Amino acid sequence: MGTVVTSQVASRLSQSIQGVGIGLRSQHYAHILTHQPDIPWLEALSDNYLGGGLPLHHLEQIRAIYPLTLHGVGLSLGSVDPINLDYLARLKTLADRIEPAHISDHLCWSSVQGNYFNDLAPLPYTETVLDYVAERILQVQDFLGCRILVENLSPYLQFRHNSLTEWDFIAALLDKADCYLLLDINNVYVNATNHGFDPLDYLLAIPPERVKEIHLAGYEDQGGFLFDTHGYPVQTGVWQLYQVALERFGSVPTLIEWDTDIPAFEVLMAEAEKALAYWPQA
Repeated sequence: MGTVVTSQVASRLSQSIQGVGIGLRSQHYAHILTHQPDIPWLEALSDNYLGGGLPLHHLEQIRAIYPLTLHGVGLSLGSVDPINLDYLARLKTLADRIEPAHISDHLCWSSVQGNYFNDLAPLPYTETVLDYVAERILQVQDFLGCRILVENLSPYLQFRHNSLTEWDFIAALLDKADCYLLLDINNVYVNATNHGFDPLDYLLAIPPERVKEIHLAGYEDQGGFLFDTHGYPVQTGVWQLYQVALERFGSVPTLIEWDTDIPAFEVLMAEAEKALAYWPQA
């Protein structure tokens, strides 16, 4: 990969992910490669690298220094479309090249008749949908040769015919599909506020052994209704819920996620340091 591997870098790469990482964004490639900041791991958006080219070149350079996870939006696990085997093959090729600690995607659907849209649509929480999505996750895992992580959404609408709560649906899915959870604490908080449930009920329903990664991000408050924009610092209520999550799930690797109005890298580092300060408290 062309990067000199120091003893410090070798120590990083010899370990699975731990501590608080940062979402990798193209704005920060140069800073990371030049300064090699002391961060334990990075999360790459897998869809940005499936086409190869210069983005993949940068990713390989960074992978020579840091452990990575791959996080995507294209599996469309809840769609009525067949699993996109071309997409899955390209994802496997990327994973074989990068050797990520985890591969994750969202518990949603994002395609209709092969056409993808720029959104993550929620699922009905029913037994039928549970069985259907579990089978599709098993198919994906069989193809990739590993368990994946699924991430909980922040849907703004709910289906009238839901027969399960979101947390009971997810807990059952993790068992039926034998997969793991990427627990987005910001999304739990946003959903609890928007839909009027106790976020502690959510956390208590999730089996601790299934939680392999946590996301933290910022939301936008539009007069009592919260929007999951991932474009702000983590808010007070999310920090408080994060502390409760750490007490329940332990020292789960955590990511600072910031997707819009990307700030300077130092801002993300400061958010990561805030998150790490909660670990001794828990």
